[in-house]
Amino acid sequence: MSERPLRADAQRNRARLLDVAVVALADAPEVTLDAIAKHAGVGIGTLYRHFPTREALIEEVYRTELARLCDAVPELLAAEPSAPDRALRIWMDRFIDYMATKRGLADALKMVIAAGGTPFAHSRERLVSAVDELLAAGTGVLRADVDPLDLLTAINGICLATGEPSQREQAGRLLDLLMDGVRAR
Repeated sequence: MSERPLRADAQRNRARLLDVAVVALADAPEVTLDAIAKHAGVGIGTLYRHFPTREALIEEVYRTELARLCDAVPELLAAEPSAPDRALRIWMDRFIDYMATKRGLADALKMVIAAGGTPFAHSRERLVSAVDELLAAGTGVLRADVDPLDLLTAINGICLATGEPSQREQAGRLLDLLMDGVRAR
């Protein structure tokens, strides 16, 4: 038996809960579910209907942020059809923001893993696929020998080196340097 699609109001409530939860959990991993529900403008019962446990909410927050990042690729390529290198650079900025969110959720994600959850099960494949699509679109503009996993590792290294919000400008400069190495000569 397949699940029925959510009604429009239920979809809005779920989306609001996820939007509030990503910020709240990144700021304070111990935030109560009641506080998240109140801030989202819904009752605690609505939260539990969508996310039966705290771990289910945290895992879905992480998966939603990953999906937003990876699903943005076609949109970025469509917005920059003659500049796939620009689309890649914009995506890199989004990756930095995604990693900042993930870092903020680190303690909450540890609770999910301790409870048996697997939030990272498909992360690597999704990210590699997204980068591969961006690189493939850049034929002639981007180097053909760039391995998607190598590029992700380099971007991740920038994230680790510039992890504080005060270092965001430096992260951008480092991404620009990385782009110079990825562009075809």
